[in-house]
Amino acid sequence: MTAITALVFALVGFGLLIPGAWLVLLGGSWFHLLAGAAILLTAVLILRRSAAAVWLYGLVIVGALVWAVREVGFDWWQLIPRGGVFVLLGLWLYLPLMRRRLVTSSGGVAPGLPLALPLLAAVGTALWSWTADEAGHRGRLPTEVVNPQPDLGPTSGPEDWHQYGRTQYGQRYSPLDQITTGNVGELVEVWQYRTGDVKLPQDVTETTYQVTPLKVGDRLFICTPHNLAIALDAATGAEHWRFDANSGLNPDRQHQTCRGVTYWRDPAREVGATCAERVYLPTADARLIALDAATGEVCTFFAENGTLHLEHGMPYTPAGFYYSTSPPVAVGGRVIIGGAVNDNFSIRSQSGVIRAFDANSGALLWNWDSGNPDTTAPIDWMNGETYTANSPNSWSVFSVDEERGLVFTPLGNQVPDQLGMGRSAAVEAHSSSVVALDVATGAKRWVFQTVHHDLWDMDVPAQPVLLDLTVGGESVPALVQPTKQGDIYVLNRETGEPLLPVTEEPAPQEGGLPEETLAATQPTSALSFKPAALRERDMWGLTVFDQLACRIQFHRLSYDGRYTPPSVGGTIVHPGNFGTFNWGSVAVDPERQVMFGMPTYLPFEVRLVPRSEIPPPGADTKASEQGLNRNEGAPYGVMMGPFLGPLQVPCSAPPWGYVAGADLRTGEVAWMHRNGTVRDMTPLPLPFKVGVPGIGGPIVTKGGVAFLAATVDNELRAYDLTTGEQLWQQRLPAGGQSTPMTYMLDGRQFVVMVAGGHGSVGTDPGDYVIAYALPE
Repeated sequence: MTAITALVFALVGFGLLIPGAWLVLLGGSWFHLLAGAAILLTAVLILRRSAAAVWLYGLVIVGALVWAVREVGFDWWQLIPRGGVFVLLGLWLYLPLMRRRLVTSSGGVAPGLPLALPLLAAVGTALWSWTADEAGHRGRLPTEVVNPQPDLGPTSGPEDWHQYGRTQYGQRYSPLDQITTGNVGELVEVWQYRTGDVKLPQDVTETTYQVTPLKVGDRLFICTPHNLAIALDAATGAEHWRFDANSGLNPDRQHQTCRGVTYWRDPAREVGATCAERVYLPTADARLIALDAATGEVCTFFAENGTLHLEHGMPYTPAGFYYSTSPPVAVGGRVIIGGAVNDNFSIRSQSGVIRAFDANSGALLWNWDSGNPDTTAPIDWMNGETYTANSPNSWSVFSVDEERGLVFTPLGNQVPDQLGMGRSAAVEAHSSSVVALDVATGAKRWVFQTVHHDLWDMDVPAQPVLLDLTVGGESVPALVQPTKQGDIYVLNRETGEPLLPVTEEPAPQEGGLPEETLAATQPTSALSFKPAALRERDMWGLTVFDQLACRIQFHRLSYDGRYTPPSVGGTIVHPGNFGTFNWGSVAVDPERQVMFGMPTYLPFEVRLVPRSEIPPPGADTKASEQGLNRNEGAPYGVMMGPFLGPLQVPCSAPPWGYVAGADLRTGEVAWMHRNGTVRDMTPLPLPFKVGVPGIGGPIVTKGGVAFLAATVDNELRAYDLTTGEQLWQQRLPAGGQSTPMTYMLDGRQFVVMVAGGHGSVGTDPGDYVIAYALPE
């Protein structure tokens, strides 16, 4: 027994000593080296049956406790991995079975007190830290109604949800108040519908269900990842019709998803006439199909027998490399649409052009190409004219101010995202920006850039949110733009000028490619959820050993805070590619002029790979967020993925996800709370509220309730908008990586959630549409 115990202590000691020495050589902490040496000496003393082992190891526990508290305070989730191994060894050594084998110089049994006191201190600290959650902060959003009659955007009434963000303003706000903070805990499931569209074995990794249903009259309209359009009865979930776009499967697609369809009422057609009300369905094979909202039949007068082919005018047209994953906007008789391109596959990429088509005929009315931004007259694609290859694209959702004739489009980057050499002046000016275009002509009114010379894939991913904001006692038309890097820009939507201060901060200038240029500064908003710069002490793991491995990796990789340039040796990008905010955007209460959001913090590791070191194409040449991105035609590919330790858990300490509330008038973040559990991240269903990553979006209601799923545990939750307190949760049968919605029918308020999972974050796939309401 003594020999086995000594061997265990020796293995632990060597496991800390050797990598601990490496960490010291890299400029890191000395603790692991010193602790490893002390534990090795303890092993020698145990082997000699010396009671001094008890005294020495008691000092090790005290040292580990002091070191851990000094690094992370009383954060339970960071203390336990640091001290767990030390405490377990101490408990084993404290057992009478072991202490009887250890003798003092006078021949007595080793005393227990030298171990008992440090162990009690460690356990007491752990228990105390369990109750002292240091993550985030508590507070209250103002409850004052600043604007009792806010402009919600054109809509038919509070009972409906006509657009992706309810109205063209993208507020994700419902003026319904039947469900309140006082009764939301009584919500029950009232119906469930299954589409039958499930993830297939041959599907691409990022097969995701991200749709937000529309509610018009007594119908719901949805799409599915494989491009079925379906109409449901809003009261019962019964299917009225379905249309299969037959978009097929293509392994060259990076994404197989549909975030929503677009509803449009043609004012020139009589109510009840064929195709007077339409649903426009974007597909994964680059088509836009017009359907009769009443029957699901194709409106054959639109474009080519009801189908608009979006590859027209593209300089390159390989199947599977261009499509629209987000619904277009319909305004003023126009359907305005962007598109997604396969990230980082090849520099021979399609254009990021944004186009307006006649909603009836499908004729091209204007095109705005960020690679050629001053020319919007329709190109003559039938005679061989093409758009600019590989210009920044807009794959997310647009917003519209119909009164001012503006459509607001968030823009991404030119592929490859991590290589800025050779970008044109036009591309440099419009990458990672939000652009205001004239609805009638496509002419650019203004552009606001959120990242200069973007090398980090920080494309603007979220729908802009429009509201009238009270500034200095006056109402100002505002635009709220969440970003991946964590800044939320509040702009005057007429001019693009900031309403909350924006400052330029120095950006890292070392560590990138010698042939690359770097922006000297980067913008930061006064309203920001940008993460604090990572430090070695922020490294994490399930045990002290994998945490030590993360510390070593932290020092080996290039990192100098946000905007550290990508490198051949490897760079930590924080926030990572999923961003602090993504396509789920934020929800805004335009009466109280506050917002609810879900900031996420998950660093990525990015490594540039010289062309000569990239292997021949294999089964997966479209890695996107994780794996090798080949960048065919560029001097470097890029290997990327979350910054994970040996046990495939994040190297950065939790929380990885929050819910947060902010005042849009002042930029003050009123509260932030951990959000989500590890229940579906671990082999055992442990409901520990760590604060987990998520991708999806929230909604808020006049009843003071916010609804959000999105997290990597399969839960739909309701929160008090004022305090962020969680009020209700409901287990979902699959991942909830979509944005919920709410509507009123026959005097009853419903909340609907689509649960279908997300391939990139690994949540459970499914095909569920679920409605909740208060008991009748």
